[in-house]
Amino acid sequence: MNGPFALAIHGGAGPVRNADQSREKAHMRAMAEGGRNMLEKGAAALDVVTAMVQGMEEAGFYIAGKGAAPNRDGDFELDAAIMDGACRRAGAVCALQGFVSPIAAARAVMEQTPHVLLAGAGAAQFCDAAGLARIDDPHSYYTPAATSMATPDALAHGTVGCVALDRDGRLCAGTSTGGVLNKMPGRVGDTPLIGAGTWADKHVAVSCTGQGEFFIRAAVASDVSARMLYAGMSIDAAAAGALADMQRQGGDGGLIAVDAMGHIAMPFISQGMRRAACDAHGNITVQVFR
Repeated sequence: MNGPFALAIHGGAGPVRNADQSREKAHMRAMAEGGRNMLEKGAAALDVVTAMVQGMEEAGFYIAGKGAAPNRDGDFELDAAIMDGACRRAGAVCALQGFVSPIAAARAVMEQTPHVLLAGAGAAQFCDAAGLARIDDPHSYYTPAATSMATPDALAHGTVGCVALDRDGRLCAGTSTGGVLNKMPGRVGDTPLIGAGTWADKHVAVSCTGQGEFFIRAAVASDVSARMLYAGMSIDAAAAGALADMQRQGGDGGLIAVDAMGHIAMPFISQGMRRAACDAHGNITVQVFR
């Protein structure tokens, strides 16, 4: 098949206006260009999403992967999920400690187990058996991209994600996060919960970023698909409607989505959202604020 392809990535919602985002924007442009090259050559959406999210985990610029911040006990617990829309296979890990790439762990769960989500010590045991790269010294490896928050109870957050449509019409979504800053040990947000922060089927792929508790309550990621499938909404209207439902509960954040025709939506209701996209014509855009 030689159909259209498209790609979107995000580096988290909520960056402070007037803060220098040049480093992140340059990195996201490079990532989008790399993803475009992969898709142009016929790479599968699953492989592109994995590569894009891994690249953002490794950068240390976002509150995910190397840039994750410790929880209240000083430990680094990370979450990730990936979903292959063509067959609705999915894999996820949560409260994972000691491994370089949570998205690689999530994909391994999808491909090597009959399960969808593995947590904590069980997830770590599986990752060891799967031969995934370990972190020798977490406190020297991690370089937290954010280290403070407005109040002790604030849900200061950050996530990375990617959605892609490949030339064979397959959709995929992946999301990875270090979670909210100063979170309680064991806290799990929307990122690894299929349907809340990550979703892909034959119609649309969605990756969310924001205050995970509110995205869970609204099942935002799968709600986008439901609005398109059952209400006949466009991807823009469906994404906006799903976010509005979440906002009514008091949360903020955003999402990226791509449909089977290559249409892209990147709405957000926070102050900003680091985002980049490659449309069906190969054009790349990178933005942070409106």
